[in-house]
Amino acid sequence: MRFGAHMSIAGGVDRAIDRAIEIGCEAVQLFTKSSNQWKARPLTPDEIARFKEKAARYGLPTVAHDSYLINLASPDDALWEKSITAFREELERCEVLGIPYLVTHPGAFGEAGLEFGIRRVAEALNRLHADLPGYRVMTLLETTAGQGSSLGYRFEQLAAIVERVREPERVGYCFDTCHVFAAGYELRTPEGYRATMDEFDRILGLDRLFVFHLNDSKRELGSRIDRHEHIGQGKIGLEGFRLLVNDPRFAEHPGLLETEKSPELHEDVENLRVLRSLVAS
Repeated sequence: MRFGAHMSIAGGVDRAIDRAIEIGCEAVQLFTKSSNQWKARPLTPDEIARFKEKAARYGLPTVAHDSYLINLASPDDALWEKSITAFREELERCEVLGIPYLVTHPGAFGEAGLEFGIRRVAEALNRLHADLPGYRVMTLLETTAGQGSSLGYRFEQLAAIVERVREPERVGYCFDTCHVFAAGYELRTPEGYRATMDEFDRILGLDRLFVFHLNDSKRELGSRIDRHEHIGQGKIGLEGFRLLVNDPRFAEHPGLLETEKSPELHEDVENLRVLRSLVAS
C-alpha cells in the first residue's frame, strides 16, 4: 500500500506535496480549497504548474477531498443547489490539477428519508456528469460511520446510489477503516476481515475501490460514531491494520491517514512508522 496522509495546502496547493515528501509519504490527500468556506480562491497558472511538476517529480499519487459543507443528499433545495455548484467547482479544480480522485461523503438526508437521499445524490451526480463531459477525475463515494442521517454506512446504500447514476464508470469508492468499523463491519480477525471484504466485493466490487483512509476508531464496533484514533490505539487495533496492509489486492492503493496532528506532523510520522512495521517482509 502507498502510505500517506492528508496535508495542509497553506501557502498553495503544491505545498501539500512538499509537506508529504518531508515526512516520507508515498501518497497524499489534500483539499483543493478551504474546507470550511463555500468560496474558493482561483488557482493561479503558476500554482497549477508547480503542483503538477512536483507530483510528477516525486511520482506521488494525489487524492482530493471535498469541502465538508457540501451535502449532495440535502432535502433543502437551496443547500442542495449550492452543494452541486460547489462540487462542480471542486471537480473542475481536480481536473485542472490532474488529481484523479475526489472523495466525498454521500451526504445526509435529514427528515426526508433514506430513499430520498439516495435519489438526491444520484441526481446531483447525473447533473454534474452532464455538465462536465469528458472529465477524467472520478468521484469516490466514501464509506461512512452512519451518524445521524448520513448516507453510506451500509455498502448497499452506496450501490443504490451508483445504480441510479447514468455514467457509473465515473464513480468509485473510498474505504475508511474507522467508518466501516463504526458502521458494524468487522476488521479485527482474519474471518471478520475476509467477510467484510467479500461483502464489499459482492455488493460494490473491489475493482471500484481506489483509495483507503487509514484511521483507528475511538469507539466500538457498530457504534455509528465517527471518531478517528491513531493507528493501533483504538478499538480496531494493530491486527486489523496488519490484515489490511498485507492484502496483496491493495498493494498499490493509496492508504491515507486522517488522524489528529500538530503542526510539526510528528503524529503522522509515528503512524506511518507503525503502518510500515505491520507489513510482512
